[in-house]
Amino acid sequence: MPKPKAPKKSAIRKQATDPAGARVGLPHVPPTYGLKPRQQYLPFSHAEDRLMKSRNYWICTSRPDGRPHSIPVWGFWIDGALYFGTARSSRKARNLAQNAAVSIHLDSGDDVVILEGTAVEVDLTDKSTFQKLDAASRAKYKMPLMVMPEIVLYSVRPRVVLAWTEKDFPNNATRWEFDTAGA
Repeated sequence: MPKPKAPKKSAIRKQATDPAGARVGLPHVPPTYGLKPRQQYLPFSHAEDRLMKSRNYWICTSRPDGRPHSIPVWGFWIDGALYFGTARSSRKARNLAQNAAVSIHLDSGDDVVILEGTAVEVDLTDKSTFQKLDAASRAKYKMPLMVMPEIVLYSVRPRVVLAWTEKDFPNNATRWEFDTAGA
C-alpha cells in the first residue's frame, strides 16, 4: 500500500532547530533572485555560530536626517542577543537615541548573516549581565569589558535574521522572523 503524501508546508514554517517563537522561510526578495520554497532551510545554529565567533559586527543606524551610518564594533552574541558598546557621544549612540532600529551584519559576503532589531540600553547595574559580558570580553578579546561613565552598552534581540552562503545561493537563503509580541 503506498504511503500517503505529506501535506504541503507553507513558505514560512517552524523548524525543530530554530528558537522558540521563530518562523523560518525565504528572504523577501524580488522573483528574479530565483528563490523557491523548499522543505529545508539553514539551521539557526549556522547563524548563531557565526554570530558567536565573529570578531567584528557592522552596526548600521540612521542619522536624524535619514542618512545611513555604518561602523564596525566588537560585540558578543549571548543568550539570543547581540551586545555591543560605544561612547554615548558617538554618532551611532546619538543615532540610536533618536531611532533604536538597527541592522547588524558580519564581515563576510560569502557566508552572510544579517540581524535586524531594536537596540535597548543595558542596565550597567545588572551584575549578572555585566558578569556575562565581562567574561565574554576576556575570552574573546583578551581584555575586561571597558565601562566608563560615558560608555553605553546595547542589547539587540533579533526581529529578523537573514543568512546564506555564496557557494549555495539561492538554494540556502534563509530568513528567520521572531515573535516580538511583548518585546
